[in-house]
Amino acid sequence: MPRDVLPAPAGLRIALDPGARRVDGGAVLIGGTPLRVLRLSSAGAAALDALAGGAPVPDGRPAVARLVRRLLDAGIAHPRPGPPLSWPPPADVTVVVPVNGPVDALRVALTGVGSVGETIVVDDGSSDAAGIAGAVRARGARLIRHDRARGPAAAREAGWRSAATPVVAFVDADCRLPPGWLDPLLAHLADPAVAAVAPRVRAGGPERVAESCLARYDADRSPLDLGPAEAIVRPRSRVPYVPTATLVVRRAALVDAGGFDAGLRFGEDVDLVWRLAGRGWTVRYEPRVHVVHAVREGLRPWLRQRFDYGTSAAPLARRHGAAVAPVAVSGWSAASWGLAAAGAPAAGATLAAATALALAPDLRGLARPVPEALRIAGLGTAASGRTLAGGVRRAWWPLAAAAVVPSRRARVVAALSVAPLAAEWVRQRPALGFPRWLALRLADDLAYGAGVWAGCARERSLAALRPDFTGGRARDLVPRDVGPADRQGRAAPAGPAR
Repeated sequence: MPRDVLPAPAGLRIALDPGARRVDGGAVLIGGTPLRVLRLSSAGAAALDALAGGAPVPDGRPAVARLVRRLLDAGIAHPRPGPPLSWPPPADVTVVVPVNGPVDALRVALTGVGSVGETIVVDDGSSDAAGIAGAVRARGARLIRHDRARGPAAAREAGWRSAATPVVAFVDADCRLPPGWLDPLLAHLADPAVAAVAPRVRAGGPERVAESCLARYDADRSPLDLGPAEAIVRPRSRVPYVPTATLVVRRAALVDAGGFDAGLRFGEDVDLVWRLAGRGWTVRYEPRVHVVHAVREGLRPWLRQRFDYGTSAAPLARRHGAAVAPVAVSGWSAASWGLAAAGAPAAGATLAAATALALAPDLRGLARPVPEALRIAGLGTAASGRTLAGGVRRAWWPLAAAAVVPSRRARVVAALSVAPLAAEWVRQRPALGFPRWLALRLADDLAYGAGVWAGCARERSLAALRPDFTGGRARDLVPRDVGPADRQGRAAPAGPAR
């Protein structure tokens, strides 16, 4: 799908991302993932003023519509679909619910679906076929039965390929859907570039949060909860994937991408989203809609869930390469932190400062290039440090554990890799006290990392463990002229290279 030549629809409203900044009197826009610097034409700056104030994309202004598309694709702005736009009604939706567990959870999920075109339940070889069949009949849904468990990807495949409606909504059987959940998600399909949209998935219900440490931890840090910030979904974005616990998708996009890969036991949702993005479709994350997903009961199932998620990294690396890298930072940032870890913090700081100053000439189109270069490079270096620490704790912890015994320096590095967690706890103030939260946070990372190594052993490949030091491309930070032609008729060139 040629997203780059598909303008934003007339009537669409947008909101700038909270992290985006306008400098030089509003003529330069900085933001997005990866970070970009866009210099607006005078007409583009005026158009953005109106759009940021709530004006819709005007009809008959294709240059403004193209500017909005570029801002949406960059993650600098987010859509606010509403009238006069139109989108598919619930009658055009088939809800697909794969199930292999308790029938009581299925009844709760089906109750929340509401009025849609059709509901299809795929019984993936459950041990209570009669109970599931009864729950399906009671809701007037359609049943597809697998005699043996084939996995969630195969179950979802069977469901959506049996659907006749233009939109398919995947809902896990242990999800609790809130009233009115579907309409705000469907609204995003008013943009023909959008293939899929997912809500925020919170762990447990209010009655579960007080029951156990695990429930309280997952209430703030479930692996399915991608946070409160809306985003475009793609590799290396702020939200790099969304789960199919609840996901609304155009059927045409599923056909275009080839559906789910039934060979993946875990990570099939990540694979689908990345293939959609790779084919030019947009996937949106809409956190204003909250869906509740059941919490794993007991420490062993909880750790097993994290381990299983980790095993998906190696198969995904075979399909998507460096998008699965456990660490993606610029080589200069990695070198700065590497020097600090090797016992030369002054050299690392000097390299970081030199990198920042080297960026200034690329920003010479700005009024104050040096302060902006220092700000961008400083924030990037700090983020890279957190990313590298996460890599040590998660994917690379077996190597770190082997190194800490003979090496005092390795022990210091291992300890420093845990330090960002204290800042995370202070920043988020979760429901659980710090000692227990830290213990579960480390267990979370260790279980996931063990799964990564197990998956690599099965795939006979270490690709999922390799870092990617090609991030932070300087060309994205060179000010690029975007926006409609100004009053003198000078047409602005295209935006930053992808």
